[in-house]
Parts: sequence; structure tokens; C-alpha cells
Amino acid sequence: MKLGRNAILLIVLGALALYAITFYNGTISAEEGVKGQWAKVESAYQMRADKSKNLEAIVTNAADFERETLTEVIEARSKASSIQINADNLTPENIAAFQQAQEQFSGSLGRLLATIERYPELKAMGLYGDFMAEYSGMENRIKTERDRFNEAAKGYNTRIKRFPGNMLAGIFGFEEKGYFAADAGAEKAPELFKDR
Repeated sequence: MKLGRNAILLIVLGALALYAITFYNGTISAEEGVKGQWAKVESAYQMRADKSKNLEAIVTNAADFERETLTEVIEARSKASSIQINADNLTPENIAAFQQAQEQFSGSLGRLLATIERYPELKAMGLYGDFMAEYSGMENRIKTERDRFNEAAKGYNTRIKRFPGNMLAGIFGFEEKGYFAADAGAEKAPELFKDR
């Protein structure tokens, strides 16, 4: 039985339409995975910001302490919390701005923790020890969620860049998602023993 030209054309068009539908639905699922993982990243950072309030209370109530460092942490937390990225706009530039604000907060918090180390009466307090254990867990959770976000973004970005999906991605308006990069200076190992 011979197929006519029209029948072959209909079969080819049907196959292309089926591929386009499958690509679109799969890419929507991948994009929603990226958005869902972004929400987890934001949640982990928010948890750290919320818990840092506890550290401020511990320090403020326990010692006559370097106000400048505490003020710096409060301001950095406020700035880091104010930068919100819509999950539909996870561009590399927006991710970089978010990451920079979080790095500033991390640096301020690190300086605060280093300052606290000089106050033995704070270290002896149970609240401080509890906070440090929680803080370590929060930082691990942030790293885990960032890594998972990068994996989700990688899967999505790969999907929209591969041929022939890249042509459909342009038609459907799917755009590349940004990644979290290593913190500035992370490529240099810290010196543990200087001038020994």
C-alpha cells in the first residue's frame, strides 16, 4: 500500500507537533524544578538571617561588645534580606547580585563570630554553643541547596541549549538560568600556619 504525499506530510507534521509538545512540557517541568529549588535556597538563607537575630540578642545581652561589628551584621542582614529575585527572572546577573549580598552578610557574620571568640564568657554560655551548632548546620544546608539549585539549573539549561530543542526554546521563550559561583577568593587555600 502506497502512502500519498499528503499522508506522509501529515505523519511528519504530527511527529514534529508531538516532539514540540513533549519538549515544551518537559521543559516546563525542568523550569518548575529550578524554581522550586530556588525557593529552597531562599528558605535556607532566610533561616540564617532569622537565626542571626538570636546571636545578636545573645551578644547584646551578654557583653559590652563592639557595637560597630554588631551594627555591620544587622545592616548586612537587612540588605541580604531585601534582595528578592522572582523565580521567573533567575538570570546570571540577578543570581550574582543575590550572591554578592549574601557574601557580604556571611563576611559580617564571620567577623562577628571571630569577635565573639575573644569573649570567653560568651563562649561559656550554653546559648552561644547552641547557636554555633545551629549555625554550622545552616551553612551546610545553604551549601546543599545551592548545589542542588545548580544541578537543577544545569539540567534545564542543557535541555534548552541542545539541538533541536534550542530552536523550540527560542520559540517558546525559555531563557538560560544563572548559577551560583564560588565566593570570591575561594580558589586560594587559607594559610593555616603563617611564619612558623
